[in-house]
Formats: sequence, C-alpha cells, structure tokens
Amino acid sequence: MKKRFGLKSIVLTAALSVFVTLGAVALAAWLLLGPSGLAVATGAAYINAFFVGEYDEDAVADTALNAMVESLGDRWSYYMDADSYAASRLRRANEYVGIGITATYEEDGMHIQTVMAGSPAEQAGLCPGEIIVAVDGQDLTGENALQGADLIRGEENTQVVLTVRGADGSVREVAVMRGRLQSDPVTAELTDEKIGYVALANFYSGSAEHVINAVDSLLEQGAVGLVFDMRDNPGGYLEELTELLDYLLPEGNIYQSGTESGPRKAVRSDADCVDMPMVVLVNENTYSAAELFAAQLRESLGTPIVGQPTFGKGYSQQTFWLPGDRALNISTKTYYTGAGESLIGVGIVPDEVVERTETGDAQLEAAIDILIR
Repeated sequence: MKKRFGLKSIVLTAALSVFVTLGAVALAAWLLLGPSGLAVATGAAYINAFFVGEYDEDAVADTALNAMVESLGDRWSYYMDADSYAASRLRRANEYVGIGITATYEEDGMHIQTVMAGSPAEQAGLCPGEIIVAVDGQDLTGENALQGADLIRGEENTQVVLTVRGADGSVREVAVMRGRLQSDPVTAELTDEKIGYVALANFYSGSAEHVINAVDSLLEQGAVGLVFDMRDNPGGYLEELTELLDYLLPEGNIYQSGTESGPRKAVRSDADCVDMPMVVLVNENTYSAAELFAAQLRESLGTPIVGQPTFGKGYSQQTFWLPGDRALNISTKTYYTGAGESLIGVGIVPDEVVERTETGDAQLEAAIDILIR
C-alpha cells in the first residue's frame, strides 16, 4: 500500500519549514549586523509598526544613517540622502546639469564669458559678452548677482527663462532647457618658456584620459617640461590615478593598498613612461589621489614639489548603495606610496614652500623657474 500524508502532517511540515527559515534569517541577520545593528533595525521596525503619530519615514532614516556615520569619527566617511547621492554621481562622472556657460558676477548682472559648444545655451542663442540680468523674473543686479548660478541650476529637461542684455543695450528673454553636460577637469596650456602646464580639478571618471591627451598635445607642441597643478584637487578614483601614473612613470610600484583584514597589495606600472622634467604644485586642499600623485612622482623620479604642505589623507572610500537611492561613503582601504610610506597625518612637505599671493601666481612662477634653471 502507498503511504499517504494527512493534512496534519502537511501543516506541521509547512510550519516547521517556516520556523527553520525564520530561524536561519534571524541567525544570518545576527551574524551580519551584530547585536547593535540588529537593535537599530528592530527599533525601526517597532516605530514603523506601533508609533501612533505621523512622521516622515525618509527623515527618520536620513537622520539615523547620518548619525551612524558621524559616530565613526572619520571625516572621510559620510552619508548621502537621495538628492546628495544623485548630485555625487554626476560630479564623479565629471558631469553636471546646467546650460553650459561660464560667467563673472558684476553689479549689472552675470557677464557671460564662454558658451560651451553644443550646449543648451548655444542652442538657445546665448553669446559671450551678453549679460544675464534676471532668471525666471528674479533680478540679478546689485547684490542679487551672486544668486544667478543657484537660480540657473535645476533638474535635467526643465526650462529656465533668462533676461539678457546685449552689447547694444537691447533686452530679450531666452528660454533655455537645462541639460546634462560633460565637464573637462583639465586645463592645459604651453607657456612662453615652452613649459606644459596641466591643472587637474579631480580624479573622477575620465580624468586620466583627459590628462594624457593634454600631455600628448603639449609634447607635440614642443614642451620641454611639465608642471602638474594639483592645488585644490580633492582626489577621486584610484583607478584613474593608476592609469595616469602608469602613463607617466617607469616600471615599478606606484602605490600600495590594504584593508582592515587583508595584506597590502602593490600596484605597478610598466616600463613605458614620459621622460621629461616635471614639477608638481600642491596646497592645503590637495587630498587623496592628488596627494599620492605628487608623493609618487617625487618618490619614483625625484620630481620637485612646490606650494603649501598638504593635509595627509591615507584612506580610500567605497560607496555603498542603499534602498531609496541613498548611499554610504565609507573608508575601506588604507593606501601607501609604492615604497610603503603612509601619508596619514603627515601629508607632503613641498621641496619649495611658497605662499599664495593676492596677485599673480608665485607658486606657478616658482615651479616654472625650477624647470628653466
């Protein structure tokens, strides 16, 4: 005879399966979160299930997550709400939402200096030399001029109406559709002394390619030396740093990194390099990959460094996505120069310390002077 399972047996088996599954989930949560993390999650569940008043769930989550990261005591780790994370993704892609102009602020409004080719501003007919005197009807003359950039910013594919005065004094209204634009983090030029000047704003996406293209162009123009300006550069991705150092430096270690539990790993460059005198400019706002860039050029090539002492950052961060399009940016690695030197709390002391001046650029002049001596 065939055995048949009764209803009670089936129910009991199902209940046991649910019990085992829940137990496994609870154990996994305990192992993953630990007692404190599980307490935080349980507290959020209790609030959601039993709190009698009205509350903003997003505000509760943002406050709790922000407090968690601040309690780490690490200035490089931070929490991003949905808006901050969206802006961060654009910034790290070297993109922004705007209309594609640069402008100066004067008493009579925003003076357009440049209009990016193919930008919404160009498509709308804006030209250098014109003056934006109002944005969406809000006056930009006098002290209000400084509000212009904030008023022009907005969400992608939304319209902003600019009141523009031309060189002949005529005034017109121009409707411009905000768009996503690619920014170039590199400024490059060849000086009269045939020195190639390359300023890098960050080490975010595409930065290494932009620098390499700029250096190649300067070499074709006859550059006899290079100045890399890393002043006010906040750093960025180690992948971009790796590509750039590999292009510039001969074979050898270009940096090392390690996690809390794992051994250090060395990243190496190949034998291809740029064989040319170089100088690096730094200041107190040179951080992270920009600091490591300067330190490694000096370590590998003896490259002189000019400017002000840097802060001394030796951690790299990883961004973790959270539900609701939030994110945590957490320090996960410690990095070192190729020879194993840490910059944490030490930073870089320039070979030639030069103060910034109110007029001119004494630091850049000193760097060029080193190369033409």
